[in-house]
Amino acid sequence: MTVRPLERPASGLPALIILALAMGAFAIGTTEFAAMSLVPYFARDLGLSEPQAGHAISAYALGVVVGAPTIAVLGARLARRTLLIGLMGMFAFGNGLSALAASYPTLLLFRFLSGLPHGAYFGVAALVAASLVPANARAQSVAKVMTGLTVATIIGVPAANWLGQIIGWRSGFGIVAGLALLTMALVTLFAPHDHGGPRSSPLRELGALRRPQVLLTLLTGAIGFGGLFCVYTYVASTMLEVTQVPEAFVPLVLAVFGVGMTAGNLFWAWLADRKLNHAAIGAFIWSTAALGLFPLVAGNIWLLAFDILLIGFGGGLGTILQTRLMDVAGEAQALAAAAHHSAFNVANALGPWLGGLAIGAGYSLRVTGWIGVGLSLGGLAIFLLTLALHRRQEPLMPDGCLSTV
Repeated sequence: MTVRPLERPASGLPALIILALAMGAFAIGTTEFAAMSLVPYFARDLGLSEPQAGHAISAYALGVVVGAPTIAVLGARLARRTLLIGLMGMFAFGNGLSALAASYPTLLLFRFLSGLPHGAYFGVAALVAASLVPANARAQSVAKVMTGLTVATIIGVPAANWLGQIIGWRSGFGIVAGLALLTMALVTLFAPHDHGGPRSSPLRELGALRRPQVLLTLLTGAIGFGGLFCVYTYVASTMLEVTQVPEAFVPLVLAVFGVGMTAGNLFWAWLADRKLNHAAIGAFIWSTAALGLFPLVAGNIWLLAFDILLIGFGGGLGTILQTRLMDVAGEAQALAAAAHHSAFNVANALGPWLGGLAIGAGYSLRVTGWIGVGLSLGGLAIFLLTLALHRRQEPLMPDGCLSTV
């Protein structure tokens, strides 16, 4: 693969570059997950039913799916530092408008606008992070950026929810806009300078979509990660209706999920830098087992909390697939990296949708775990097929890596 070299960091310290990029991930993670917990508040304020208000979550996800590939293609010739600053500016603008939304239609529009830069930011940030380190440390460098998102599930989301209760739901979106502005300042100060890719072009980026390995890797994430989202979406309802615990336990268990996801993100990235394909297979097997435990332990709060930790730990799969896309995308790095986040938002829609269908048909909330198992096994099957097809097409380097950074 080819990762564009960078001329020089503004600060000279890779740790500060990673910090700047991770701050953007923290802002995005806060708004993505906190918006779900703010639904009851803006539903009441805007005179909506909760299902109607929930469409604002879907509008954001649609923005991610549309914006990630579109911006990656249109911004192919831009310097990555410039693109990162611009994307965070868009993100700040969208969330600032969300905080001021006076009606349901405007809220939907502003949430859609907020989602547009999400995937492109993560894609470009991952490429910058990978370019700072040797080839055998790429996944860990990308994981450090993604830690901003996982830490958001521990700190940012509870804080935004608490402020939403005390001050009002608009404060949650306003804080995210402020975090985005802070990210712009940090990226301006510390991000590496580059002059864009002379060989980059929209047509070259679109070439990624002609590569079966890119499409299959994206499909792996879109299906395989759906199980985690299926359980996460309904875990609060499961705790209240099946486990029958006080509401005060819900944010604590959600924070446990965030701890597991943070630890898993770092562990699976460490393993991926050594055995990339083995790490992906291992993450799928881990997730399948953890999701399979969920229906069995849902009646006991302590066992449930431990299992939620295990499910969160499997979330490190995202970094593994992001790194693999760097190997199979050829010159179309930006589009493949950004499309990865579109695929994960497809998973974010697919898992809860299937869970909702099953629950609506009369099944217990425990069924989300079994649906998760099916989606995880589906993702594993697609990934194994991807590897088999790849071995037929061309000889691989050790553990399936096509080339180095």
